[in-house]
Amino acid sequence: MSVASEALAGLTGGKKRRGARAREGDLPVRIGGTEYARTASTPSRVLGFDQALIWVCVALLAWGLVMVYSASIALPDNPRFARYAPAHFVMRHAFWIGLSFVAALITFQVRMSWWEKVAPWLFVVSLALLIAVLIPHVGNVVNGARRWISLGPMSFQPSELAKLAVLLYAADYMVRKMDVKERFFRAVLPMGVAVAVVGLLLLAQPDMGAFMVIAVIAMGILFLGGVNARMFFLIAAVLVVAFAVMIWASPWRRERIFAYLDPFSEDHALGKGYQLSHALIAIGRGEIFGVGLGGSIEKLHWLPEAHTDFLLAVIGEEFGLIGLICVIFLFLWLTRRIMHIGRQAIALDRVFSGLVAQGIGLWLGFQAFINIGVNLGALPTKGLTLPFMSYGGSAIMANLVAIAIVLRVDVENRQLMRGGRA
Repeated sequence: MSVASEALAGLTGGKKRRGARAREGDLPVRIGGTEYARTASTPSRVLGFDQALIWVCVALLAWGLVMVYSASIALPDNPRFARYAPAHFVMRHAFWIGLSFVAALITFQVRMSWWEKVAPWLFVVSLALLIAVLIPHVGNVVNGARRWISLGPMSFQPSELAKLAVLLYAADYMVRKMDVKERFFRAVLPMGVAVAVVGLLLLAQPDMGAFMVIAVIAMGILFLGGVNARMFFLIAAVLVVAFAVMIWASPWRRERIFAYLDPFSEDHALGKGYQLSHALIAIGRGEIFGVGLGGSIEKLHWLPEAHTDFLLAVIGEEFGLIGLICVIFLFLWLTRRIMHIGRQAIALDRVFSGLVAQGIGLWLGFQAFINIGVNLGALPTKGLTLPFMSYGGSAIMANLVAIAIVLRVDVENRQLMRGGRA
């Protein structure tokens, strides 16, 4: 009996021969535990798709839609947004959610084998778009950053596609390099060069937040793919040093770090620490149960980007500590469930699908962690939105497409568990 057959037998409750237990070391990649190698023979109920995962995503989207409306309703009072109606941002957000659902439904129909074939080409397309956004009159400049490509009445952010493209490429790369994964120059170095190229293009925008997320995705997939732990920690150390050098070499990034350490000081309260100080004031006003939906004071032109990067601060003010705990719990559950689906795919000998699902879990979990940490003052200010909740069309579409891929992985897992073909 092969390792894949033993794992499948454990997942479906089939009988196994005495002593024929798959070990984690028998699998070509890390699955993060031994629950799939030592699953007891218990009855299992196989549904068509993971309904709980869908409902958690719908809950986050619905709550985010309400909070975008609450956080943006007063923006037209600002001369900068005087030509917008009070419901302008929430209507655009609702439109992008609807469009993203259509894209997710289409994505769900695509087999994982197709994604594996087109992964390198999708990576090349993302590189081309990252280059295009830097071209004058092609990329739009907003708040000093050139990150968007105008598509008529809408804008597209290539860095969101780059996250998905690097994820798929890294998973495909590890499957192709599985036989030489212990060799640095043949397995790790080429992937490192690819991520470095993407990083240089993102830093030219500049978008260090997206680069951090992409670096974590690539590193995570390398580690989960079975790269030697010593090489992994060496890469991690190099990245940490590289980010430290970039921060120290950039005066405005360095000032942002100092502002994070003391946002209420006279030097920073009206400068780089302004957003963080008002985010902390908003969360402090919310106390335990919040001031009530719509009752936020900080969203009234005190807290910049209240409907995007600092939406969580408005949630904290209006729903209090209880609301923050609920948001954190939903993202923890979502990340854990996605990682579970990925480990299940690997146990079924579907390494590419498993690495893709786990990479998506790392992406959404890490980005949510950074955004929550920034809003709570635990991390320096960084321009990353809260997945599924913050205003932003490209980000919402990328998030829903990623979830559709995870659901596709889960459906193909269930088909195999029923004895069919993925």
